[in-house]
Amino acid sequence: MTGPVALLDEAGYALLPALLQAGHLDEVAASLESWLQGAAGSRNLLKQPRCRDTAALLKTRLVEAGLLNAASAAVQCTLFDKTADRNWLVALHQDTSIPASSNPPDAALPVSVKEGEPYVQPPVDVLESLLAVRVHLDACGVDAGPLRVVPGSHRAGRLGDAEARALRDMHGETTCTAARGDALAMRPLLLHASSRARAPVRRRVLHFLFGPARLPHGLVWNLTEP
Repeated sequence: MTGPVALLDEAGYALLPALLQAGHLDEVAASLESWLQGAAGSRNLLKQPRCRDTAALLKTRLVEAGLLNAASAAVQCTLFDKTADRNWLVALHQDTSIPASSNPPDAALPVSVKEGEPYVQPPVDVLESLLAVRVHLDACGVDAGPLRVVPGSHRAGRLGDAEARALRDMHGETTCTAARGDALAMRPLLLHASSRARAPVRRRVLHFLFGPARLPHGLVWNLTEP
């Protein structure tokens, strides 16, 4: 059987079953309810204490599994909270923006502001050095709007819309269902999408981003957690 390290390298993603236990998930979920006060989600949750604790626990387990360098740092935590009332779809895309800024400012790098924080689109070599980890606070079956990915597409670099669709048509999509406590490790350049949920269930995902503590090209993370 192919292990998660080989899967991550070849396909760009790997499912890590039961990475976090129910008790920890309950504590995190309860803390988020009071922190967010009904908001649909946030990109800035690495400032939240239980999310910082979870990032540290994830790093330990990912390093032990050979999926992450011990010198890496957590740089972002985002909550996606899909419900019957907040039920969206996400078109096919790559994650090409990171929570960082250029010092000194580089006019060649596209910059945007999200929730008051700067985001840049760095060179491909930076994106290739990152690892995203999606922790499922709820079970996510085929009717809950799970992630769909194009295996191996992380090797194609930054893609335009037409190139992305052509690659999907060539290689097809894989649906990534998950049980509560499972985590999906993936490269940000992996093409992915999700549909609206077909069943009125809650689907909460904490999306952590890990990368080198120090960035090249004069880039600086907005926040890091060792």
